[in-house]
Amino acid sequence: MERTTCCVVGGGPAGMVLGLLLARAGVAVTVLEKHGDFLRDFRGDTVHPSTLRLLDDLGLADRFAALPQRHVHSVQLPIGRDGELFTVGEIGSLPGKYNYVAMVPQWDLLDLLADEAQREPTFQLRMNTEVTSFLMERGRVTGVRYRDRASGSAGELRATLTVACDGRGSLARALPELGLREFPCPMDVWWFRLPRQESDPQGLVGNAGERFLTAMIDRGDYWQCAALIPKGSDATCRAGGLDRFLASFTEATPWMGLGTRLGPEESGRGPRPRSWDEVKLLDVRMDRLRRWHRPGLLCIGDAAHAMSPVFGIGINLAVQDAVAAARHLVRPLREGTVGLADVRAVQRRRWPTAAATQRLQRIAHARVIAPLLEGRSPAAGGEPLRLAVLLTRAPWLKRAPAYFLAYGAGRERPPAESLRRSG
Repeated sequence: MERTTCCVVGGGPAGMVLGLLLARAGVAVTVLEKHGDFLRDFRGDTVHPSTLRLLDDLGLADRFAALPQRHVHSVQLPIGRDGELFTVGEIGSLPGKYNYVAMVPQWDLLDLLADEAQREPTFQLRMNTEVTSFLMERGRVTGVRYRDRASGSAGELRATLTVACDGRGSLARALPELGLREFPCPMDVWWFRLPRQESDPQGLVGNAGERFLTAMIDRGDYWQCAALIPKGSDATCRAGGLDRFLASFTEATPWMGLGTRLGPEESGRGPRPRSWDEVKLLDVRMDRLRRWHRPGLLCIGDAAHAMSPVFGIGINLAVQDAVAAARHLVRPLREGTVGLADVRAVQRRRWPTAAATQRLQRIAHARVIAPLLEGRSPAAGGEPLRLAVLLTRAPWLKRAPAYFLAYGAGRERPPAESLRRSG
């Protein structure tokens, strides 16, 4: 019979950080990841200062810095009738060493965390291993049933505690006692790439057009672009044709130069979409479990609270969930005393941050995004734009949105047992 102390379901950022922290503290932990590698396109690639400081605490700063990356120091939005860009979030103005957002392919970050964790004798990572159900005994989760996707074989892994880090599609969300609460979202997102020129703005840039919103992430030689479209309109929007969509996009970003980099003369000279296959749909959802736990089970990250892409901080919140979970659970897991009070403590610690962030995202949905996508003026007579102008005129105020993007509501501290320097 296979057994571990902590079974982590899902090898994303939250799962890998939790596995590394627990293993460094001497806890036997097994991470089950259903895919054969970490290569997934258009995942959240932002590594915020909260996560950068964690990597530094763990002695991984130099290894992370060696990864190919781009640093974003500011957030820019178009304000006014002419669409002039203003900086409303100056991350570079924050004190400390990590006053930027690092743009790193998520698979590189996960490979780094996996490599470091596998140096620990109590850590095991099993790829191509899909969890199919929970093992239950007397009302308690005692492990999981799994299927090896490579061989097709099935098995069981028993665990003192199972932590669901497998995102918004988590099996744990089907448990009725956890009480999934869903919130309406006015948009879905298309992800794609466009060529970038040296004369372009730098950092994270937002743009607004007629019934159109965009966010563009500076990746050096290309832009990683998000186009917000009305919820459920994917098929209808695609029916209008790719060329029409690209024309609308460049109209919303006049500084790009309509037609100058997307026309036939640019063919073969940059990563522009050539077919709809290169435009990926993200079905935006926002929800939250009322309870993140039951005996033997804890949910964190998107498994507990699926976030809107607004503010781009979902992954970093999930990492902070993992840090808080490790700090609360290391001792009871090592002593074999982990109980319901321990997993409840994790939710009590992290629920206010998740709920407050989702509240801000819901306000942005209702007062800015939904009106613009419907062709209406933002709520309260353009109040969001007036606030943005105020931020640009008071440099000290720029630190407020910058700090929120960098750290959310606050920074979690990893357990002391996990802080020994890597070799």
